[in-house]
Amino acid sequence: MTVTWQTHWRARIAVLGSALVTLAGSLAIVAAGAGEARAAMPFGQLDPAVVSQFKLHAGTTFADNDKAITAVEAQGAVTVQNSTQVLTSGGRTGINNLCHTTGLAPSLSPAGFCWDKGDDTSNSWTDTGGWTPQGLTGSYDAQPDGKVDGRTALLASWHFSRGMQGPSPVPNEFARVSLVNAEGGQIRYNHLLLVKPTVDANGKGSFTRVSSHADGVVWYGNRVFVANGRWLQVFDLRHIWKVNSSTEAVGITGTTSSARWSNYALPMIGEYVTTSDGGACSTTTGDRPCLNSLSLDRSGQDGLVSAEFKPGAAGGRVIRWALDANSALPYGHATVGYSSPIWGMQGAATDGTDYYLAGDCPSGVGGGSGDPSGAPFSCIHKAQPNAAPHVLTTSPVYTQNLGYSPSTGRIWGLNERINSTTGARVVFSINR
Repeated sequence: MTVTWQTHWRARIAVLGSALVTLAGSLAIVAAGAGEARAAMPFGQLDPAVVSQFKLHAGTTFADNDKAITAVEAQGAVTVQNSTQVLTSGGRTGINNLCHTTGLAPSLSPAGFCWDKGDDTSNSWTDTGGWTPQGLTGSYDAQPDGKVDGRTALLASWHFSRGMQGPSPVPNEFARVSLVNAEGGQIRYNHLLLVKPTVDANGKGSFTRVSSHADGVVWYGNRVFVANGRWLQVFDLRHIWKVNSSTEAVGITGTTSSARWSNYALPMIGEYVTTSDGGACSTTTGDRPCLNSLSLDRSGQDGLVSAEFKPGAAGGRVIRWALDANSALPYGHATVGYSSPIWGMQGAATDGTDYYLAGDCPSGVGGGSGDPSGAPFSCIHKAQPNAAPHVLTTSPVYTQNLGYSPSTGRIWGLNERINSTTGARVVFSINR
């Protein structure tokens, strides 16, 4: 369906407790005829002079982590594997259909799957904590033909938090990614704990947990990029570590390796920051953009597309970062940026012509989700640069990151909704 985009009268209650934004801060609604896409604000291009100030700084992190990875792998406490070995190793079994209400327009031929019961219902609001999905990418990003070793695969990012409604919350305690084999009419997947490799003065290697919200994620060649605010963390799927024990511990003790009950650990090979002086990133203003959602754009020169989440408001920036296809790493500078009129923008992807933006729905759209919490559907908006967006479709409650598959012409996404009784999470794709 196509719904005229209007300005919000409400703000979404963010998962981590964002406050409501009042109607007084809203923009005036502009009336539009059926099928049109008029709004008070366009998806406006940023001044190139501002965009030229956006930088990614790596420092010595790649050299430091390479030394530590070499030390770990020389000790024999982990077995080095690659993505294909993990994808073909079995693992957890998902449900190969959209097992929950999604709000996706039937005309867009929605398809997708659900996680197993434990991952569908995990709850970070409890004292024991739980995992929450955030970002999605897949073989559609990894290779131009949309396959990895002939397989259709997905990769999702998650963060682990606990006690988020209590007096002493512990956010983003751990992070992981999930490699999903979607071939043969089945959904089989494994979790990989994200870790930071270490080496001591005696040359002994180990690893520690990565504390990250694990917002956006992109699989590019063998690289996996994970966005975490001012950080862009980089991993390499040629260095997946199969550990030899399953305990709560993280790291290597003697000849024993463990990754907090996971069979696999994925070590960080390097890290970029949007500000080299250690300062915090900024949302909507300044030269230190936040990296929240992440997607890949293969139109023209390859690039990462990041987007800023601003709870209960518009103005988050969508920024394209140039990639070096030879090294599969960023050049370190942005090439173009936009200011989005979508409130609570959670995801952004592009096919090279249009942008697809996940966020809050306009007034009068998104009701009827039937969610026990009363939360409405999210919306996926469609826009071209310097033009007003319109709603392409409603989408699952709390839709997060989006991605685009050039080989199939489909938009991919997932949602993070917590329902510890019945579950409410899906991974979906639609025909744009």
